[in-house]
Amino acid sequence: MSDDKAPKMKSAYELALERMSGQGIEPPREEALSPEVRQRVAEARQKTEAKLAELEILHRDALRKSQDFAAREKAEEAYRHERRRLEEDRDRQIEKLRRG
Repeated sequence: MSDDKAPKMKSAYELALERMSGQGIEPPREEALSPEVRQRVAEARQKTEAKLAELEILHRDALRKSQDFAAREKAEEAYRHERRRLEEDRDRQIEKLRRG
């Protein structure tokens, strides 16, 4: 059986673009960006992904070592907060690059 008939899984980016469209927000046009800006946007994304991966590894290691439920809950909340902060920083940086 061919995979051509299987439904295509959408990326988080594609889903976000659909939500934006549904809210009447014009999606960003990457083709309008210069190659240099696109490269800098890609670098910002890569740096954030690396930081997020490191954060997750350290978080999982800390959870594995901790037996205290309250400490684990506190660590989980700190992890979510830091993850959200890194993602928001990335989004602000990308928006700044797009605006020039």
